[in-house]
Amino acid sequence: MDSAAASTSTYDDVRPSATPPRALATEAVHAGRDDLARQGLHAPPIDLSTTYPSYDSRAEAARIDAFAATGAEPDGPPVYGRLGNPTVARFETALARLEGTESAVAFASGMAALSAVLLARAAMGLRHVVAVRPLYGCSDHLLTAGLLGSEVTWTDPAGMADALRPDTGLVLVESPANPTLAEVDLRAVAHACGSVPLLVDNTFATPVLQRPAEQGARLVLHSATKYLGGHGDVLAGVVACDEEFAGRLRQVRFATGGVLHPLAGYLLLRGLATLPVRVRAASASAAELARRLADDPRVARVHYPRIGGAMVAFEVHGDPHEVIAGVRLITPAVSLGSVDTLIQHPASISHRIVDPDERRGAGVSDRLLRLSVGLEDVDDLWRDLRGALGAAETAGAAAVEV
Repeated sequence: MDSAAASTSTYDDVRPSATPPRALATEAVHAGRDDLARQGLHAPPIDLSTTYPSYDSRAEAARIDAFAATGAEPDGPPVYGRLGNPTVARFETALARLEGTESAVAFASGMAALSAVLLARAAMGLRHVVAVRPLYGCSDHLLTAGLLGSEVTWTDPAGMADALRPDTGLVLVESPANPTLAEVDLRAVAHACGSVPLLVDNTFATPVLQRPAEQGARLVLHSATKYLGGHGDVLAGVVACDEEFAGRLRQVRFATGGVLHPLAGYLLLRGLATLPVRVRAASASAAELARRLADDPRVARVHYPRIGGAMVAFEVHGDPHEVIAGVRLITPAVSLGSVDTLIQHPASISHRIVDPDERRGAGVSDRLLRLSVGLEDVDDLWRDLRGALGAAETAGAAAVEV
């Protein structure tokens, strides 16, 4: 098959269709790839084209006009890299199937994805956002600083309905939240939102542990950099939603240029194939580490979600910076969701941009550490954590003696 034919059939055939219901593990492996065997392919092709030739400029103009009107994906072959890409479309199809939504729209990062949602609502005159803390620090800052012209009202889930206004365009929650792993009742929040779209950041849970659209969320956000990619080698964001909202997001993506590179789309599709296995294995280790940390006298408090997951947060009696300095196997770094275990101090890094009083009010204490559990042996991880906690204790005792 020549490259032009491959591009056309790939783009058309990977869009959502009436595929019979399949288990999550099966969807993770096959969604976005269902057409490959018919083309004589096994691995998805990577289409790196930025533009696509067309000898029918009248038809091309009509297709571009149709996109401008609704944001629907153009019929036929691709037009230009900012409108869409066949490789990225495969990932979008797969993620929509995993989240149980009609569509998904991918972006260059999670923050680009959130920005597109805010811009889409602002374009309709709906600039007000209701949000629940804690959120990822940069999401918090984007809303608080009003960088995109938005205005935010912070509330708890119980005050959600009272915080809504006629110009409220979005309700935003994370569950489990970054970094405290606090959970909210998504079904109750969705009910309180009424007709206002609820956006749930599902980065920590992934569709393996929860599917917010089934509980009433209209939009599901992922920093795909994390568990969806899963190997610390791709930067991306994605919003799973209904097709109407997806059209608006595609228009924003086209206008602002926050597109996902095709190679990143390929890596994400590859990452999805092992997502259920990775999340379940890491979650088992995380639950065991949470239990051991809770029994350690050097740990003041452990946060672990009811739904499980691979994230653990814990507060130490001693200096958290000494714990960071003391790890040897665990990687001291920002981000999460990789195959290796990462540890970081949110108050210094991921949430430093949030006002200190508001940060502490949301439960992000100065002694809180966030652990993203990977796929290493749990006993090796515990040995490293225990050693780091011991080193911090020793350093604290030395400081007192001085």
